[in-house]
Amino acid sequence: MTDIVIATGNLGKINDFKAIFPDHHVIGITSLLPDFDVEETGSTFEENAALKAEAASHILGKTVIADDSGLAVDALDGAPGICSARYAGTAKDDEANIDLLLENMAGKTDRTARFVCVIALSEPGQETQVFRGEVEGVVAEARRGLNGFGYDPVFYLPDRQRTMAELNTAEKAEISHRRRAIDKLKDYLK
Repeated sequence: MTDIVIATGNLGKINDFKAIFPDHHVIGITSLLPDFDVEETGSTFEENAALKAEAASHILGKTVIADDSGLAVDALDGAPGICSARYAGTAKDDEANIDLLLENMAGKTDRTARFVCVIALSEPGQETQVFRGEVEGVVAEARRGLNGFGYDPVFYLPDRQRTMAELNTAEKAEISHRRRAIDKLKDYLK
């Protein structure tokens, strides 16, 4: 079983990676580096993912993958975007983020949005590679479902007639933005 080091302490993301890589030992960075934290100073998902992957790879001397992901809403000019985790403040509070999103979407007729995930692969001595995945949907008018994390309860998938939070783990793993980025990573690794 191959180890995959993920430069995140976010349990939701780690569980997503575990569901997509069931034949690997997925290790969250905080189990190796409890105080690991990288300031996300990039202006794009690609820049922030690369910052995290490169920092962890440099410290560990190992191959590391990192992602930066979030929700981009057309009516909000792409917000919350790279600020998705801290949309309502620095506390990374999913409920507060959703509350602010729903408040900012009040009265909007264009509710189109996409989940974006960019995965960076950093290997010592190699150029960092990035892979982008997206899934299209709309912002629901209220929370639905108890699965997932982040904006999943308000990200509605018209083709499935459910929110991301109404999908089970296997269903989400099949169609998520993270899955789409990981599929591109897997193709590259072949």
